[in-house]
Amino acid sequence: MEKKVLHRFLPFLEWLPKTNKRSLKKDLIAGLTGAIVVLPQGMAFAIIAGMPPIYGLYSAMIMPVVAALFGSSKHMITGPATAISIVVFSAVTSHGLLPGTPDFIAMVLVITFVAGLIQLAMGIARLGTLVNFISHTVVIGFTAGAAILIAVKQLPYALGVDLPNGLKIYEIFSAVARKASEINFYVALIATVTFIVAFVGRKLAPKLPFMLIAMLVGSLLAYFLGGEEAGIALVGEMPANLPPFGMPNLSLDLITKIAPDAFAIALLGLIEAVAIARSIAMQSGQRIDGNQEFIGQGLSNMIGSFFSSFAGSGSFTRSGVNYEAGAQSPLAAIFAALLLVLIVLFVAPLTAFLPIATMAGIIFYVSYNLIDVKHIKEILKVSGQETAVLLITFLSTLFLRLEFAIYIGVIFSLIFYLQRTSTPRVVPLGIHEKDGKKLIVSSLRKKRTKKVPGVVMVRIDGSIFFGSVNHIKNKLDKLVAGHNTLLIVGNSINLVDMAGAEMLVHLADQLRKQGGGLYVSGLKRRTRAYLLRGSFWKHIGLDNIYEDEYQALDFIQRSNSSTADEA
Repeated sequence: MEKKVLHRFLPFLEWLPKTNKRSLKKDLIAGLTGAIVVLPQGMAFAIIAGMPPIYGLYSAMIMPVVAALFGSSKHMITGPATAISIVVFSAVTSHGLLPGTPDFIAMVLVITFVAGLIQLAMGIARLGTLVNFISHTVVIGFTAGAAILIAVKQLPYALGVDLPNGLKIYEIFSAVARKASEINFYVALIATVTFIVAFVGRKLAPKLPFMLIAMLVGSLLAYFLGGEEAGIALVGEMPANLPPFGMPNLSLDLITKIAPDAFAIALLGLIEAVAIARSIAMQSGQRIDGNQEFIGQGLSNMIGSFFSSFAGSGSFTRSGVNYEAGAQSPLAAIFAALLLVLIVLFVAPLTAFLPIATMAGIIFYVSYNLIDVKHIKEILKVSGQETAVLLITFLSTLFLRLEFAIYIGVIFSLIFYLQRTSTPRVVPLGIHEKDGKKLIVSSLRKKRTKKVPGVVMVRIDGSIFFGSVNHIKNKLDKLVAGHNTLLIVGNSINLVDMAGAEMLVHLADQLRKQGGGLYVSGLKRRTRAYLLRGSFWKHIGLDNIYEDEYQALDFIQRSNSSTADEA
């Protein structure tokens, strides 16, 4: 028991002792692959978040280690992520701060700490199942909207045009159109070539570090086109050092100010992380503990904020690459972070030759991959309500603050869910004989199914709760009109609450006054126990609750026969 509790708080004690020479080698190879992949991604995501590029690499050094030690997934890689990065940018710029400035960076670190604290608290409170209530359609719509926002915000850098910060999406298009004569076609060519190389590289040689190759091609092209003398802006040299330690400004006023933003970031981060972990676990056969993932994500953000890391989550790309590269344990994520440290110490000075347009091309490619065309087509084809949720979330992401877009998508998703659950099907049933002997209960819509004389029999496909009571009552009143005996087949009823039980009591009393009664069969154990625990059964009648509909029909028919004989 003590060991189990210890593993809950220190989950790495469970998998670390199982490490062997073979798994260590595979994790090291996967780690090297991950370090190469995250180099361009980390820089790109930092730029999306409005942070200096080196901060993306700081995040990729610290966060994966903490999440690997305290999470539950063997293969998920935590660190800078696209959707989170753009929410961070939107949240902090809404407070009037300019990207890349010391005040901007300071607020980002505070938001990161508070988001992590919220995630940790939810994990400790074992609220891991909450993410199940957030529709996958909301995430798809939000991510697609975020992808377009990210791409549009890179247009000035891809075209070599100076625009003010903080413009809305339609204002950027308008401003670019007004400054069309100022477009630097060398810059546009570099961004385009970088995107094409990354796109083609992914198609033809997905196992190669195609984004890194695209950045190299873009840099060489800039050099041959004349570099800065041709008006091609460069990223500039990054410091070749380890993540600096610093205390975020955790003043109560600032925390109160950014709390709504931090909550939205925490929620989105958890949705992404759990979705990625479960997606890979379906292939690997691993069991994922949602609560432990909450704790791992929370600690990675909290600890990361002390080492110049901005808010992150699981990465679809890096986690997939990690699994495909043969990672055996979370050690692969730790190796990737440590190898990235070595790479940065030697490669960071080379960013002095990296064009900003090349980074824009890489970000265009990242944005392109974020739009899940396959699932969007399925949603548009299959469900009108899901389509509405998708479009509402997508448009909210484009035209409202991103954290509000998440909430709006979730709210509409829940509204449609409640709408569905509040109108369960009430199916009229009947019986037909099989081989002239056995009675079969089935829908009256089926051939050879007949009504039971003197009895209305129905199946309710859903819960009888406060939201569905009026709908069910109206349906039953229409079906029972002119009859005094009702049998509800309750095999599909998952829940009966107080309002539902009172409706059944009222119906039982009403039918009894007419000389009949209410009968219920096939209730699940939990639902039946609820009715028996209160005084509801006294009104319905203990003799009127049956294990299955055949027992109930037999009793009803014998009762009717006795009544007829007495008459």
